[in-house]
Amino acid sequence: MHAAVIHGPHDVRYEERPDPTILAPGDALIRVVAACVCGSDLWPYRGVRETKQPHPIGHELVGVVEEVGADVTVAQPGDFVIAPFSLSDGTCQACRAGMPSACDHVSFFGAPDPDKLPIDGAQGERVRMPLADGSLVVVPGPVDDALVPHLLTLSDVMSTGHHAAVSAGVGPGKTVVVVGDGAVGLSGVLAASRLGAERIIAMSRHESRAALAREFGATDVVAERGDDGIAAVRDVLGGDLADCALECVGTKESMEQALGVVRGGGHVGYVGVPAGGSELPIGKLFSRNITVGGGMAPARQYIPELLPDVLSGKIQPGKVFDLELPLSEIAEAYAAMDERRAIKVLVRP
Repeated sequence: MHAAVIHGPHDVRYEERPDPTILAPGDALIRVVAACVCGSDLWPYRGVRETKQPHPIGHELVGVVEEVGADVTVAQPGDFVIAPFSLSDGTCQACRAGMPSACDHVSFFGAPDPDKLPIDGAQGERVRMPLADGSLVVVPGPVDDALVPHLLTLSDVMSTGHHAAVSAGVGPGKTVVVVGDGAVGLSGVLAASRLGAERIIAMSRHESRAALAREFGATDVVAERGDDGIAAVRDVLGGDLADCALECVGTKESMEQALGVVRGGGHVGYVGVPAGGSELPIGKLFSRNITVGGGMAPARQYIPELLPDVLSGKIQPGKVFDLELPLSEIAEAYAAMDERRAIKVLVRP
């Protein structure tokens, strides 16, 4: 089979890899129908995170089960499934508490950890999926191809945007600022709208992304940043600051922006993968009673909640995909994301 393999900064290749096989009774083999490039994939691509050795990459996929191990009960061959970006056993204390992304046995696609069984990257033709019972979600069939992009977002970005909104306490009547106009930030706008927010301000400098934010439910768009961004939010809200902010980037500057646009006693939900010195000023949180929550989204927990709205057409998060390429052009998929020529790229084997 073929898959994407990262070798180093700006070096992702379409390579031949061994076909995966069942290695443990809890494994499932999945034929990938669609995968995609994530903003967090760009950190190793840009060299922000070191690639110590070449390894498969990608962690978002939907596909069809081809074979299952003897212990797998959640799915059977022929089922269309969503695979969350983090794999969990479904039985540990964290999983039982609804936080599978903090599973005691959490593992990830493309894991190069020599102490764990190797896991294929999601950007490939097939993958071996360990911890299948605790991870996979079966989509009732038949699955129309037009639904595939929307279902694919549930594996990560839509679930992650939802986690930001839930962590920030978004609900009816709330005012919300979303920091970040990538796929996660746009999903956060959609999640805030779905949860009933009264006013949603998207911070975006890009016309096409701002337009999609408005389509997803943003009532206002602010292009300014830093102190000017805070002033612009106050202007939009008649002198007030927001009840909630969603931090969807993962840098020091984005966290400072999120903390700056919420009122005293407000809430910040953060889901941006930390990659730029992001830190919390405890003194400021203490003096202004700001609550910060979030982290790695428990996608497996959220998928069953969000799936009915995708199947019914109530939400269409797959609109974040503005470029589709064959897997053989994975290098261009990364370049388009890195150069911000695309919000998010869908790839098909």
